Amino acid sequence: MQIQTHIISNISVFKIGDSLKRVSDFFRENAFSHVAVIEDGHFLGALNGNDLGNFENDKKIEDYRYNLEGIFVLNTASWLDVLEAFARNEANLLPVVSEEGNLLGYYDLTDIMGFFIDTPFFTEPGGILVVAKGIKDYSFSEIAQIVESNNTRLIGAFITDIRNDVVQVTLKIGASNLNEITQTFRRYNYNILFGNNDDQFLKDLKQRSDYLDKYLNV
Repeated sequence: MQIQTHIISNISVFKIGDSLKRVSDFFRENAFSHVAVIEDGHFLGALNGNDLGNFENDKKIEDYRYNLEGIFVLNTASWLDVLEAFARNEANLLPVVSEEGNLLGYYDLTDIMGFFIDTPFFTEPGGILVVAKGIKDYSFSEIAQIVESNNTRLIGAFITDIRNDVVQVTLKIGASNLNEITQTFRRYNYNILFGNNDDQFLKDLKQRSDYLDKYLNV
């Protein structure tokens, strides 16, 4: 998957000597979080649009050089590294820089999310299952073994949350045998947080609850 084909070069880049008024006009006309600043063709850093309220428009970017943020990704970064950089910096526009320090363009979050959604994790037919287990007790090899031991293909899996030493893993699996897979995960002491097909375990609990309600109302 070549994410580098998604580098865009039609968004403004500012020089260190440009006026802050030009930068303010850019952010007023666009909903981007950051913009790149260069000096002699080399990337210096990014200006955060949220900082402009603290600047004086009649000055130049040079006067606020210390406010430039080191927000960028190398052009060799994988698409997962790029997504991580967007999340870590709370950005929707990331400068892309060569190993020599030259600015090559930007990644746009909307464009990259579209790239992510086109991966087999989303496009392949199948079911979604979200499981949770202690951070010291789970393993991806065990998760894969549970799915594949039920004669079902594991399309993809990634960690979606870590909280209070509990890891939450979202799985995309082949559409068959979801009930059997959820039962196997429970036998291995995983909590089932979500499954987008019928879960026999929950059905059984509901039936027993309905029976108890009828019994108590007799």
